[in-house]
Amino acid sequence: MTAGRVVWTALRTRPRALARIAGWSVVEVAPAFLIGLAIARAIDDGFAAGRVDVGLAWLAALGTAWLVAAFAARQVILAVAAVAEPFRDDLLTLAVRGALCEGPQDAPAGAVARINLQVELARDAFAALVTVVRGFAFTAAGAVLGLVALHPALAVLVVPPFVLGAALFAISLPALYRRQRAYLEADERTAQTLVSVTGGLRDVTACGAQERVGALVGRRVAAQARSAGRLAGMTALRTAALGVGAWTPVVLILVGGSWVAGGPLGAGVIVGALAYVTQSLAPALGGLVEGVGVSGVRLFASLDRILHTTTSATHPTSVRRPAVAGRPALAFSGASFSYGEHADPVVRDLDLEVHDGEHLAIVGPSGAGKSTLAALAAGLLRPESGAVTVSGVPAHQADPAARVLIPQEAYAFRGSLRENLAYLSDAPAERILASAREVGADELIDRLGGLDADLDPGTLSAGERQLVALVRAHLAAARLVILDEATCHLDPAAEARAEQAFVRRGGTLIVVAHRLTSARRAGRVLLLDGSRASTGTHEELVAAAPLYADLVGHWETTREEAQLS
Repeated sequence: MTAGRVVWTALRTRPRALARIAGWSVVEVAPAFLIGLAIARAIDDGFAAGRVDVGLAWLAALGTAWLVAAFAARQVILAVAAVAEPFRDDLLTLAVRGALCEGPQDAPAGAVARINLQVELARDAFAALVTVVRGFAFTAAGAVLGLVALHPALAVLVVPPFVLGAALFAISLPALYRRQRAYLEADERTAQTLVSVTGGLRDVTACGAQERVGALVGRRVAAQARSAGRLAGMTALRTAALGVGAWTPVVLILVGGSWVAGGPLGAGVIVGALAYVTQSLAPALGGLVEGVGVSGVRLFASLDRILHTTTSATHPTSVRRPAVAGRPALAFSGASFSYGEHADPVVRDLDLEVHDGEHLAIVGPSGAGKSTLAALAAGLLRPESGAVTVSGVPAHQADPAARVLIPQEAYAFRGSLRENLAYLSDAPAERILASAREVGADELIDRLGGLDADLDPGTLSAGERQLVALVRAHLAAARLVILDEATCHLDPAAEARAEQAFVRRGGTLIVVAHRLTSARRAGRVLLLDGSRASTGTHEELVAAAPLYADLVGHWETTREEAQLS
């Protein structure tokens, strides 16, 4: 899909809004048609002839036209918004799809820059382009018709240079486009470099690479500054086009008006003709030059960047492969991962198989890599060496419907409660309520007013948001469920109820344990100790792993103290 096709589709699919824009534009340009005639008649037929009332009447008519045009301009803005906002929504969908297809590790800074900057730039530029082109077309038509009505011969002096100026500007557009796109690419490279450097400041300092990294950032900033300078250099071409199209007609009217008219022109006719040029045609051409030269070029350059990313959906990272029968539900084969090139591995050479229907708890001290392991299993991170597979498929290429991850900070969004709970499924109301009873969220649904109640996430506690996310995961078709401390804001009884609901649900359950009771309930426990890992039942690890025994003892002591208090 090309940028031009995206713009054309946005316009073609909203004919009613375009009809509103055209209709109100005709009303809005009434002053452009009337201004020269009204001034000429007010001077020649009114004030110069001693008929002040006639002169005032013509000026009053012009003033009334301006008032009506002001109201019409408001309606035009509303009609343009009716086209621009859906365009933004469609474009944001494309941008998000493209960013996700890059993969969560591939170029997050570039993806964020595209979504947050270029989509907004494109939306604003699209609205400005529609407004400017519409204004130019209707204003120029109204002014030329008014000029012909005033004195047809004067149109010969005005229209050719006006068209020539517009043509000169059109010729400069390809160069403008190339320089605008170069600037956007330089801006994105700068943003990507700055985000990468900021995230690795500790490593940069530890390696003594401040000067080298500073030079790299400096080169990026300097390249962006050069691109901005070259873009600004195109201002000269815009100025030349404006001079030819907007101000040459003024000179021609003053010098050759009487000659082309075949005799002397009245003062009112000359002033009226000049009014058409200076108050209608010149502003229209200036708006076109400024609007298309900035907003139009920016729009197509931004669209090009967004669409270029979207078409990369065929990149191998986005290929979803079917599960392989007979393979473990989740397997780590010599998998290692570290945050940064010089950082110690959080996961080192891990070998682990979790079979369908198994219930595994992951336990370890803070910072041991439990959440990292969950992210690797979900395909959000990729191992630096070795492999992580879901049913025989690399985790980052597995069908998203094959597993579901619920993080510690659960996500809820504005909408109905039903939309939040059934976000990962198309479950009917009866099944939603059944899952809610299983997980322990039925009282929450009653308190909020039922499934069709409007949900404001800000009114929910952290535990209530976790209940919403747990029901959502319980309803999903995924055979692999990963709960990354997803019950940490629930009390122990509610946590036990939720975990048991997932056990009864079937499939494979992996729980990053917030409390040791989660490990007691699991069929097998994975203990992380730095970059080392060991597995066994709760009883086996208590007897064989001192760290696990210490964790159990610490938790038992804490629980007893809490009961005494």
